Amino acid sequence: MKKKVALFVTIVSLAIVVGTQALAGQVLDRIIASGELKVGMTKDSPPLHTMGKDGQMMGFEVDIAQAMAISMGVKEKIVTMDFAKLLPALESGKIDVIISGMTMTSERNLKVAFVGPYHITGKTILAKHDTVFKLNQEESAANVDIKLAVLKGGTSEEIAKGAFTKAEVLVADSQDHALQMLLDGKADAIMTDKPFCVFAAFRHKDKDLEVSNTLTFEPLGIALPEGDSLLINWVGNFLMTLDGNGLLQQRTKFWFSNSSWMKNLP
Repeated sequence: MKKKVALFVTIVSLAIVVGTQALAGQVLDRIIASGELKVGMTKDSPPLHTMGKDGQMMGFEVDIAQAMAISMGVKEKIVTMDFAKLLPALESGKIDVIISGMTMTSERNLKVAFVGPYHITGKTILAKHDTVFKLNQEESAANVDIKLAVLKGGTSEEIAKGAFTKAEVLVADSQDHALQMLLDGKADAIMTDKPFCVFAAFRHKDKDLEVSNTLTFEPLGIALPEGDSLLINWVGNFLMTLDGNGLLQQRTKFWFSNSSWMKNLP
């Protein structure tokens, strides 16, 4: 896997036509001067990003972060924290960008800039068969009386409270925490991004868990601090190049249609 990532970032660094000498702007100046791109992520959203058994972060979004840093001529530094702390950290300058399964919502876009999407996903529910069957019925889903675990600060929390009026919404600090609630019987279901639900159902086959229909449209984007138009422009061109030369699709296929990377999980 390391060889594939190395090839990926090498090709990207050659393909990006924006040279580091042309970079200017408050945030870009800080990144270039420090020689480090600080990327905010959570720890637990495979295959987007997760911690490997070697203690290093890996995943689709980690590949994007590494390619971005190499194209800037700096090193990437993954800064992990709870999802709800990511936007405040970006606004305060503790991190430079967020690449962490963050949906480009209108509310968030009032505070920070977004470039993307680099991936389209949606919210699904992971639960036992009977619960999933009930929640898949649009006419009765809102009246299902369940304990539903969601990620604090994520779009799932808002959707759950608005759409499932009879559900008791349990707020978790991380997706792993929400999943553990389900596995321990403290929650009847969890609602989060489809890739995580599919991954969890695959990894815990003995629990007979199923994934519901996709409930929402969730375009994932790179969040950037406001005020640095050149950084926003640079990241937009970076993603356009990544998509245009097929490398974004290549890494999407590797992480979402291939299970070989799972052997590197703890």
